[in-house]
Amino acid sequence: MKIAFQMDPIGAVDINADSSFRLAEEAQARGHELFFYGPDQLAYQEGRITARGHDFTVQRVPGDPAVLGPAREVDLAEWDVVWLRQDPPFDMHYITSTHLLDRLKGQALVVNDPFWVRNYPEKLLVLDFPDLTPPTTIARDLATIRKFKDKHGDIILKPLYGNGGAGVFRLDVNDRNLSSLHELFTGFSREPLIVQKFLPDVSNGDKRVILVDGAPVGAINRVPAKGETRSNMHVGGRPEKIGLSERDLEICAAIGPLLKEKGQVFVGIDVIGDYLTEINVTSPTGIQELERFDGINVAAQIWEAVEARAG
Repeated sequence: MKIAFQMDPIGAVDINADSSFRLAEEAQARGHELFFYGPDQLAYQEGRITARGHDFTVQRVPGDPAVLGPAREVDLAEWDVVWLRQDPPFDMHYITSTHLLDRLKGQALVVNDPFWVRNYPEKLLVLDFPDLTPPTTIARDLATIRKFKDKHGDIILKPLYGNGGAGVFRLDVNDRNLSSLHELFTGFSREPLIVQKFLPDVSNGDKRVILVDGAPVGAINRVPAKGETRSNMHVGGRPEKIGLSERDLEICAAIGPLLKEKGQVFVGIDVIGDYLTEINVTSPTGIQELERFDGINVAAQIWEAVEARAG
């Protein structure tokens, strides 16, 4: 098949950690033709959805992960699969790209389905499953957020559309910084904030469970660095081998059918203790760590699901 990757610069990826690189590597091993372009090179041109980028091959060479061909423009309707893999922020640039890719429906398979990526942001889809999540409030006004903090005492405050652990703050019962942080966030952004009750179990790790076409295939545990609340690997969280608990399987059974129905083929959910905190559909990570820990070819399972959908 002909496979296009819409992603951040491929020359900068970590060959030992990047999930997009691993997906491309597995596609190459399966004989697929690869094309790379950045989201800035996606365009609508008089009825056609086009991208300017490069044919490429990947290689496990540190600092030189991909060999690019000459720049060329392609009509994405002529490709079999388009991977939506650029990292957030989930801003208007990102949202516009989902609208453009939406126009390929019936021509190319876009993974994950851009309509539902747009309508299922990571921290909003969990609201459909209140029995699985910690107490949560989404608001912009300080009075509502303060009311939540007065009720629950120890809370996590973060931007609604943030990613990678950026802008995540823990405010315990003695903290006096809520007003200042609210002033800071609302001063540079119009987006709301999300607040959740702090889960002490995070000290034992924030579990990333990988689902392929709605079914769990494994998990890794991300343990916060000493003195940190955040467990994201972007900010020093340490990945560890871990199995799936009964509660993990219960959560996956509840959300999996919806993810499969809406074309969310590769999803990473975050579980702290017994609670689901995020459902990551934009650019989930964790494939390579899971493959190393469990010795399974997760990328092959993802491609089998994609190939079945693409026909």
